Amino acid sequence: MTVNDLLLNENFSAITLPEGDRDISDVYIGDLLSWVMGRAKADDAWITIMSNVNILAVASLADTACIILAEGVTVDEEIMTTAAQKGINILTTELSIFEAAVAINDML
Repeated sequence: MTVNDLLLNENFSAITLPEGDRDISDVYIGDLLSWVMGRAKADDAWITIMSNVNILAVASLADTACIILAEGVTVDEEIMTTAAQKGINILTTELSIFEAAVAINDML
């Protein structure tokens, strides 16, 4: 499944989508950025509620397919611009972290 495929689920919407054709192979959940940086795998859909600029560095280092901001979390314009420049997909959902993970897993 790709990030674009995930967006076919009405519960997810794109904030930035510079690489919508990225494959999603698994789901990783975490808010402790140093923990995520060391444990998320390339092509994971990373679900978090963190919304500061450091999520971009973590997503880049871990090479995640996308960042999914759960529970209606959004980011400011600066983060959107930087994510688009760095090729980082950011999605948002009103779902809880658990519900988002289940929805993605059901689509994989």
